[in-house]
Amino acid sequence: MNNFGFHIVPSSTINLDTADVSKFNLIRAVEPDVMRCMSCGSCSATCPAGNFSGMSVRKLILNLERGREEEVVKMVRSCMLCGKCLMVCPRGLNTRRIILAACRVCGDKPQEKSSEL
Repeated sequence: MNNFGFHIVPSSTINLDTADVSKFNLIRAVEPDVMRCMSCGSCSATCPAGNFSGMSVRKLILNLERGREEEVVKMVRSCMLCGKCLMVCPRGLNTRRIILAACRVCGDKPQEKSSEL
């Protein structure tokens, strides 16, 4: 049977009832600013790593809320901790602390040691 190069892929839907949001809750307890993000995209627009790796603080938060730890680890590994997202955030979120908290909670080593957390 010829499938003309197409094949059926498994659904990428997420069942939020079964998603593990425990890591997001840990970050929320340590860094309550994570709840104030309005997903405006300013962080994505200024991120020098975002064009090459897909790094975005809003995507990071969304993936944490959906229980997608693997994507979070990939994003934090590509973050250079330059702080540009911190400077342009209209809500004044400390995005750097959110990223470092995600590193700590997801078991990934941050690129830079910080005494902020």
